[in-house]
Parts: sequence; structure tokens; C-alpha cells
Amino acid sequence: MDNAMSVALRRGWGADVALARSWGARRRQATAMRFTAGVIAALVVVATGGVARSAAAAMGELKVSVIVRTFSGAGPQAERAVTELGGTVGMRLGIIDGFSASVPKSALPTLQTTPGVVSVTPNAHLRPETSNYDPSGDVNSMDSTTKYTGAQDYWRAGYTGQGVDVAIIDSGISPVDGLSAPGKVIYGPDLSLESQALNLTNLDTYGHGTFMAGLISGRDNEAQAPYQNDPPSQYRGMAPDARLVSIKVATAGGGTDVSQIIAAIDWVVQHAHDPGLNIRVLNLSYGTNSTQSYTLDPLAYAAEVAWRSGIVVVASAGNTGYQRGAGAPGLADPAYDPFIMGVGASDSMGTSAQWDDNVSSFSASSAGCQWFTCKKPDFVAPGAHLQGLRDPNSYVDVNHPEGLLGDRYFRGSGTSQAAAIASGAVALVLQKYPSLTPDQVKQFIASWSAKLAGFDADAQGAGELRLTPTLTKQPPNYVAKFTPAAGTGLLELARGTDHISRDGVVLQGERDIFGQPFGSGAMALLEAAGSSWSGGDWNGSSWSGSSWSGSSWSGSSWSGGSWSGSSWRGSSWSGSSWSGSSWSGSSWSGASWSGSSWSGSSWSGSSWSGSSWSGNSWSSFSWS
Repeated sequence: MDNAMSVALRRGWGADVALARSWGARRRQATAMRFTAGVIAALVVVATGGVARSAAAAMGELKVSVIVRTFSGAGPQAERAVTELGGTVGMRLGIIDGFSASVPKSALPTLQTTPGVVSVTPNAHLRPETSNYDPSGDVNSMDSTTKYTGAQDYWRAGYTGQGVDVAIIDSGISPVDGLSAPGKVIYGPDLSLESQALNLTNLDTYGHGTFMAGLISGRDNEAQAPYQNDPPSQYRGMAPDARLVSIKVATAGGGTDVSQIIAAIDWVVQHAHDPGLNIRVLNLSYGTNSTQSYTLDPLAYAAEVAWRSGIVVVASAGNTGYQRGAGAPGLADPAYDPFIMGVGASDSMGTSAQWDDNVSSFSASSAGCQWFTCKKPDFVAPGAHLQGLRDPNSYVDVNHPEGLLGDRYFRGSGTSQAAAIASGAVALVLQKYPSLTPDQVKQFIASWSAKLAGFDADAQGAGELRLTPTLTKQPPNYVAKFTPAAGTGLLELARGTDHISRDGVVLQGERDIFGQPFGSGAMALLEAAGSSWSGGDWNGSSWSGSSWSGSSWSGSSWSGGSWSGSSWRGSSWSGSSWSGSSWSGSSWSGASWSGSSWSGSSWSGSSWSGSSWSGNSWSSFSWS
């Protein structure tokens, strides 16, 4: 059985779909694979297998177990349709706007065409991957992936990402094997809601960021250059010598607000060339379903500022799949910005040949999109069933052992993964051609991508990533001619349907994570001037320290206001308490922690008691 850990956050992070609690079954078809895509918002795992049939009969007819994914807000209507068709509704899967159900087999075509239903896919019994996982026999291992993308040809020519720093705005990076070598990871500020828990410092409680980091530039300590000669058992990401800069924004449930992402992008821009740093790539496996043009959107604007500062911003296209008709979502924000490198996902279809590769069915497209989101993916990159580094006892690891590949690895799918592969590829290109602008890098890679037969440009853009031709070709002298973003739109519209909440109070409107008023016009001026951060202050609140200490950004204090109706007691973190729920030693006494703690790089307790922070789950999807 082929399992896939998928991560989502789009409407949050780029991820795949779900089955029984967020896991989905996959059927191999001649044309494409169907996923219940957990579009960008919480690390969701997808598995593959046949339909799990039960012996229960309705009116003498066999029922099948399925996962139903809906458009935001259409869940109740879809649940009524299931009942009217003689089925029963099971577990609600809010993380993907879906639910499990048992439905008469003959009713499936009707359910699939019900208004508001995105997909109906088989639910299946899952089992963990074998404990003696052998990457040499896996066409989706990183050894195989780096070969057929051409990364190993770059290594052979002497380009491994050395000297290029890749910033990752995500859920953090845990120092697991493959990411634990001294100097491999530089820790920037922790802008997440876990920043005040000292026992979580520099740890990824969710598991998404660690997975992305491994794909980009993971490298086992035993691996030795020339890396292409190392055995498949040695884990090597796309750019094994690139350095990673981690800016943590998400909690163990994947929760983060657009204001945190913008603050993180601004921090990267202002510190990209601090002494000892050379941030040339920004991986953003995140997006929202913004409801405004990129020319107005504050998140797209922040990404454009980074782009114009010489940083190649790589963003996941989103996991909403190929959809036509009114209201089709198009690419996620900020991937929908024409300047930004928006990356969709391709699938090897289980072979090492490239002629049969497909665009993954969950990969977002421009088909039928609205006027302000009608951008095609720039290209697609491997994003299905990839071998990533496991983050022991993170949220995904604890809740989805089905995705395990032996003791060290995890299977994952999504446009998040595709963006990470592309970020590693960009690091290789920039080591060889360090003077290229972001416009030139995107055009260069897209120009030599290979068209996949049977898929239109709406789905694949320029085609599938191929690095090998770029080794011997001359980069173009190219300047993009798009209308620049102004960033004067609304923060609330940039969130789309993605909101975090505290004690039932939703953070919404023109307020940042502290409840401070957010003036997009004034912020845009500060960002353009490279002064939105002043030491550790951003938008009037103190987020973190302002000096380097070893390999980390020192200080982690939070102060500021609260969003209306919520109770940030004293409008700040105070000692070990936040809003009346205390960090007592290593436990959170609210609804999310379950008396467990992180010790070193692993979760030493049992598990999280839920999939949310402070008892309120992250709504819709956001991590790809």
C-alpha cells in the first residue's frame, strides 16, 4: 500500500487529503489519481489503496465507505444529500472541509455531481509502511527524485547549493537526522503562538516544516561528496549543501494568521544579507484563498517585496485540483501573483520513466478561475508520495502512523512538497548562476520544463521541472512585465476563509495577531523601505529579540494587544501564562496539550489531545 503524508495550509499549507480522520484512499487510474486534497492547511496524510467495503447493506445494496470533500460552507448540504441517498454520515473532517460517509454504491455518481461537492473518494483501511523501508526500490525516494529531476547532474558538475541560504516560513525545523549537522539550520525568530514555551524552542511540533526542509536540502551526516555516488540509503535533498533559515509561524495544529506570514516575509527581506547570511530563496508552502486581486493583496505584496529584493519566492499552487466553472478557486495566494514562482505538483505514476508522468489530480490550476486569480502554475515539480524526513512524535507523526516509512521517513504528497523540490532546484541554479535575478531564474527553469502529454497549460504551466538542460544553456536576459502589487487591500480578504480563533473568538478584520490595527497602505510603505521591522518590533508590537546568538535569533518576548473579545490577559504573555491557561512546566492546561512535552528533538509524552490550539481548530485549509 502506498501512503502519502500530505500537508495543507490553502486555503493554508500545501497538502493532500484525508481518510478516516484526514486520510484518503487513492485509486490508480489511467489518466490521473484522485485525492481528497486537504488544500494548504494542516499536515494531512493521504494513502493509497482500494475501496474498503463493508458487509452492511442498505435496502439490500452494498455500501461503500468514502471521503466527501466540499467547498467551504457546503458541508451541511452535502451531508443531507448523503442521507437522502440512503447513506450515513460519519466523522467530520474540518481540516479538509469534508466528512466520511457510507453510501450505496449506485448513489456515488449522484453524490459526485451534487452542488458543493468537490470530490468523493474511497476510504480505506490503512497500515504502516514496512519497517525495513528500502529507498533503492522506491521510485519516489529522494534518491530517485534527485536523479530524474536532474539534481544529481548538478551535483556531478559540482553544484550542491553551497553558499545559498533558503528561508523556510513554516512550522519550524526539528533537528532530526539529516538536519542536525552543525550550521545546517539557522533559527530565525519564532513568530508562532508556541514561542513562549521554552521547551519547544527550535522544534517543529507539527511536522510540516521538517518534512519540507528535508526535501530542500536534507543531508545525512554520513553522506559524502560527490553525493551522486552515495548509496540510496543516504538521505540527500535537492540541494544537500544549501543552508536553511527557519522562521517558525505555525503551531502543532498548523494554525497561523496571515499577519504572522507577512511579518515573517518582512523579517526575511530585512535580514537576508545580515553578516554571514545569503538568503536567495524563500520557500512558502502556504497560501490562502484570498478574495482580492494580487495587486491589492497585502500577502502578495509582501512576497513581491521579497522578489524585488532579489529573493526567489517559491509558493505552493494549492491543492484544490483542476476545477472549471464559476467560483473555481485558481491558485493560492501568493502563488497567484504573476511575479511569484507558483509551483504545482506532478506524479511519477510509480515508474522511473518520465514519459508517463501526470499532473497530480490535487494540484491547483487556472481552469475556470476568476479574473484576479487566473494565473497558471509556472511549472510543476514532483509532489506525490515523496520520501521525507520524519519528525518523531510531532502532531502528524503521532496521529498518522500510516505514513511511516521505517523509523526515519514519512510519505508525503501535496503542492507543499512540489514547492520544496522547486526551492532546492532554485538553490542549485543560483549556485551556478549567482547573478541571476528572480525573474531570470523563473523564466530559465520554466523554459526548459517538459510538457506532460494529456494535460493543458492551465494544469501544468510550462511543464514538469527538468534541471539537466539548464546546465548547458544560457540563462535569458528577462524582465517580467506585470503590474506590480500595491498592497493596499484588506488583511481580512487576504485571509479568505482561513481564520484562527481563541476561546471561540475569531481573529478577523484589519487586526494582526496581537489585535493591533493593520493599515495596509502604511505597512506597504514600510515594507518598500525595508523598515517594517524595527529591532524586534513589527506593527507596534514586540515579537522577538533583535540580535543573533550563536545560530539563533535571541529573545522570544511577545507583547501587544488582544483581538476584541479574547482574553490576552494583560495584553501580553506574562511569565508562563497566556490568557489564563498556563504553561505549567511542560504542559498546557487548556484543551490542546495533553500533559506531554518535547525532550530534545522528540515528543516524549503520548500525544496531543486534539488537532487544535486552545480547543479551537484551524478552519478550512491553509498549509499545502
